[in-house]
Amino acid sequence: MDQLVWLSFCISLGLLLLELPSFTAGLPFEDGNNNNVKITRRSLELTQTINIQRQEYLQRQCELLGEHTQTLADLSELQMDHMIVDREHKLLYCYVPKVACTNWKRVLMMLTDKWHNGTDPLQIPGSLAHSVGMFTKLYDLTEAEQQQVLSEEYTRFILVRHPFERLLSAYRNKLEGDSPSARYFQSRVGRQIVKELRPGASNESLEHGDDVSFGEFVKYLVTPELSRANQSDYNEHWEVIAKLCNPCVMKYNVVGKYDTLLDDSALALFLSKANNLTFPTGHKPSSTRANLRTYFDPLPIGAIRQLYEIYEEDFRLFDYALDDVLGFEFG
Repeated sequence: MDQLVWLSFCISLGLLLLELPSFTAGLPFEDGNNNNVKITRRSLELTQTINIQRQEYLQRQCELLGEHTQTLADLSELQMDHMIVDREHKLLYCYVPKVACTNWKRVLMMLTDKWHNGTDPLQIPGSLAHSVGMFTKLYDLTEAEQQQVLSEEYTRFILVRHPFERLLSAYRNKLEGDSPSARYFQSRVGRQIVKELRPGASNESLEHGDDVSFGEFVKYLVTPELSRANQSDYNEHWEVIAKLCNPCVMKYNVVGKYDTLLDDSALALFLSKANNLTFPTGHKPSSTRANLRTYFDPLPIGAIRQLYEIYEEDFRLFDYALDDVLGFEFG
């Protein structure tokens, strides 16, 4: 990372910390939004130290992958579609499905004064937070405004998650579940998987698509003529994060991870001077990480290798490893 940029960012954080009387964040994994846990000056400093390390690692990987020469002009409107901009607070947030994006969109609705029925973000319907046209996107800005977003004035925030953990979360939520959203995916993706990949499927499975196994889902993903038919991209819920958020172009200065969600969200809000707003959880801890081996162990090594190749860019850019969840690496 450019040393002047690093120094400027650290000085900015230091000046903000001097103004810090108290800062709170939602208590992890409780029902409802709890505002009683203080985020101290020390915790913000520690989070920022880790954040700087993540930024430096990300930049090195961009250079190794040869992606560090790309510019904003290289991005299409579609490539900016996940980049939400709050000009008042000088914040850009690139949302990644299955990485707390619903709650972050709720927070942004509060931050941009788009919700007036209370002060608890969890009261905002998820469908409203995801509705089309709710937020200003990067492509809505003029070229000069877009360049300002890339300046030191802006907090550019991304939240990432282990690629296989995120993938399993998407499968469990969209193909195993029984929510309206799951039924939507089952009726479209699930039925397609059953029809194309399950010889001798029952009429009930062909009709509902609600019993797709994880192995079938993985086979679907590694068969591009099925999973990417009529388009060049995957569905956003299992698309490569690097394709959704283009980190080598955007140079995010808050690189959050799902494992440190509350600390990283607190830092992003603090840097945006949103001191009176907290990040909600309102749910129990995700059980996806604990179940990874249950779902992945039965898969053939060849399928895991193909899956790794699809998400290799995310593994490399964000410092994830197979050993984190599967207990081995490929040579």
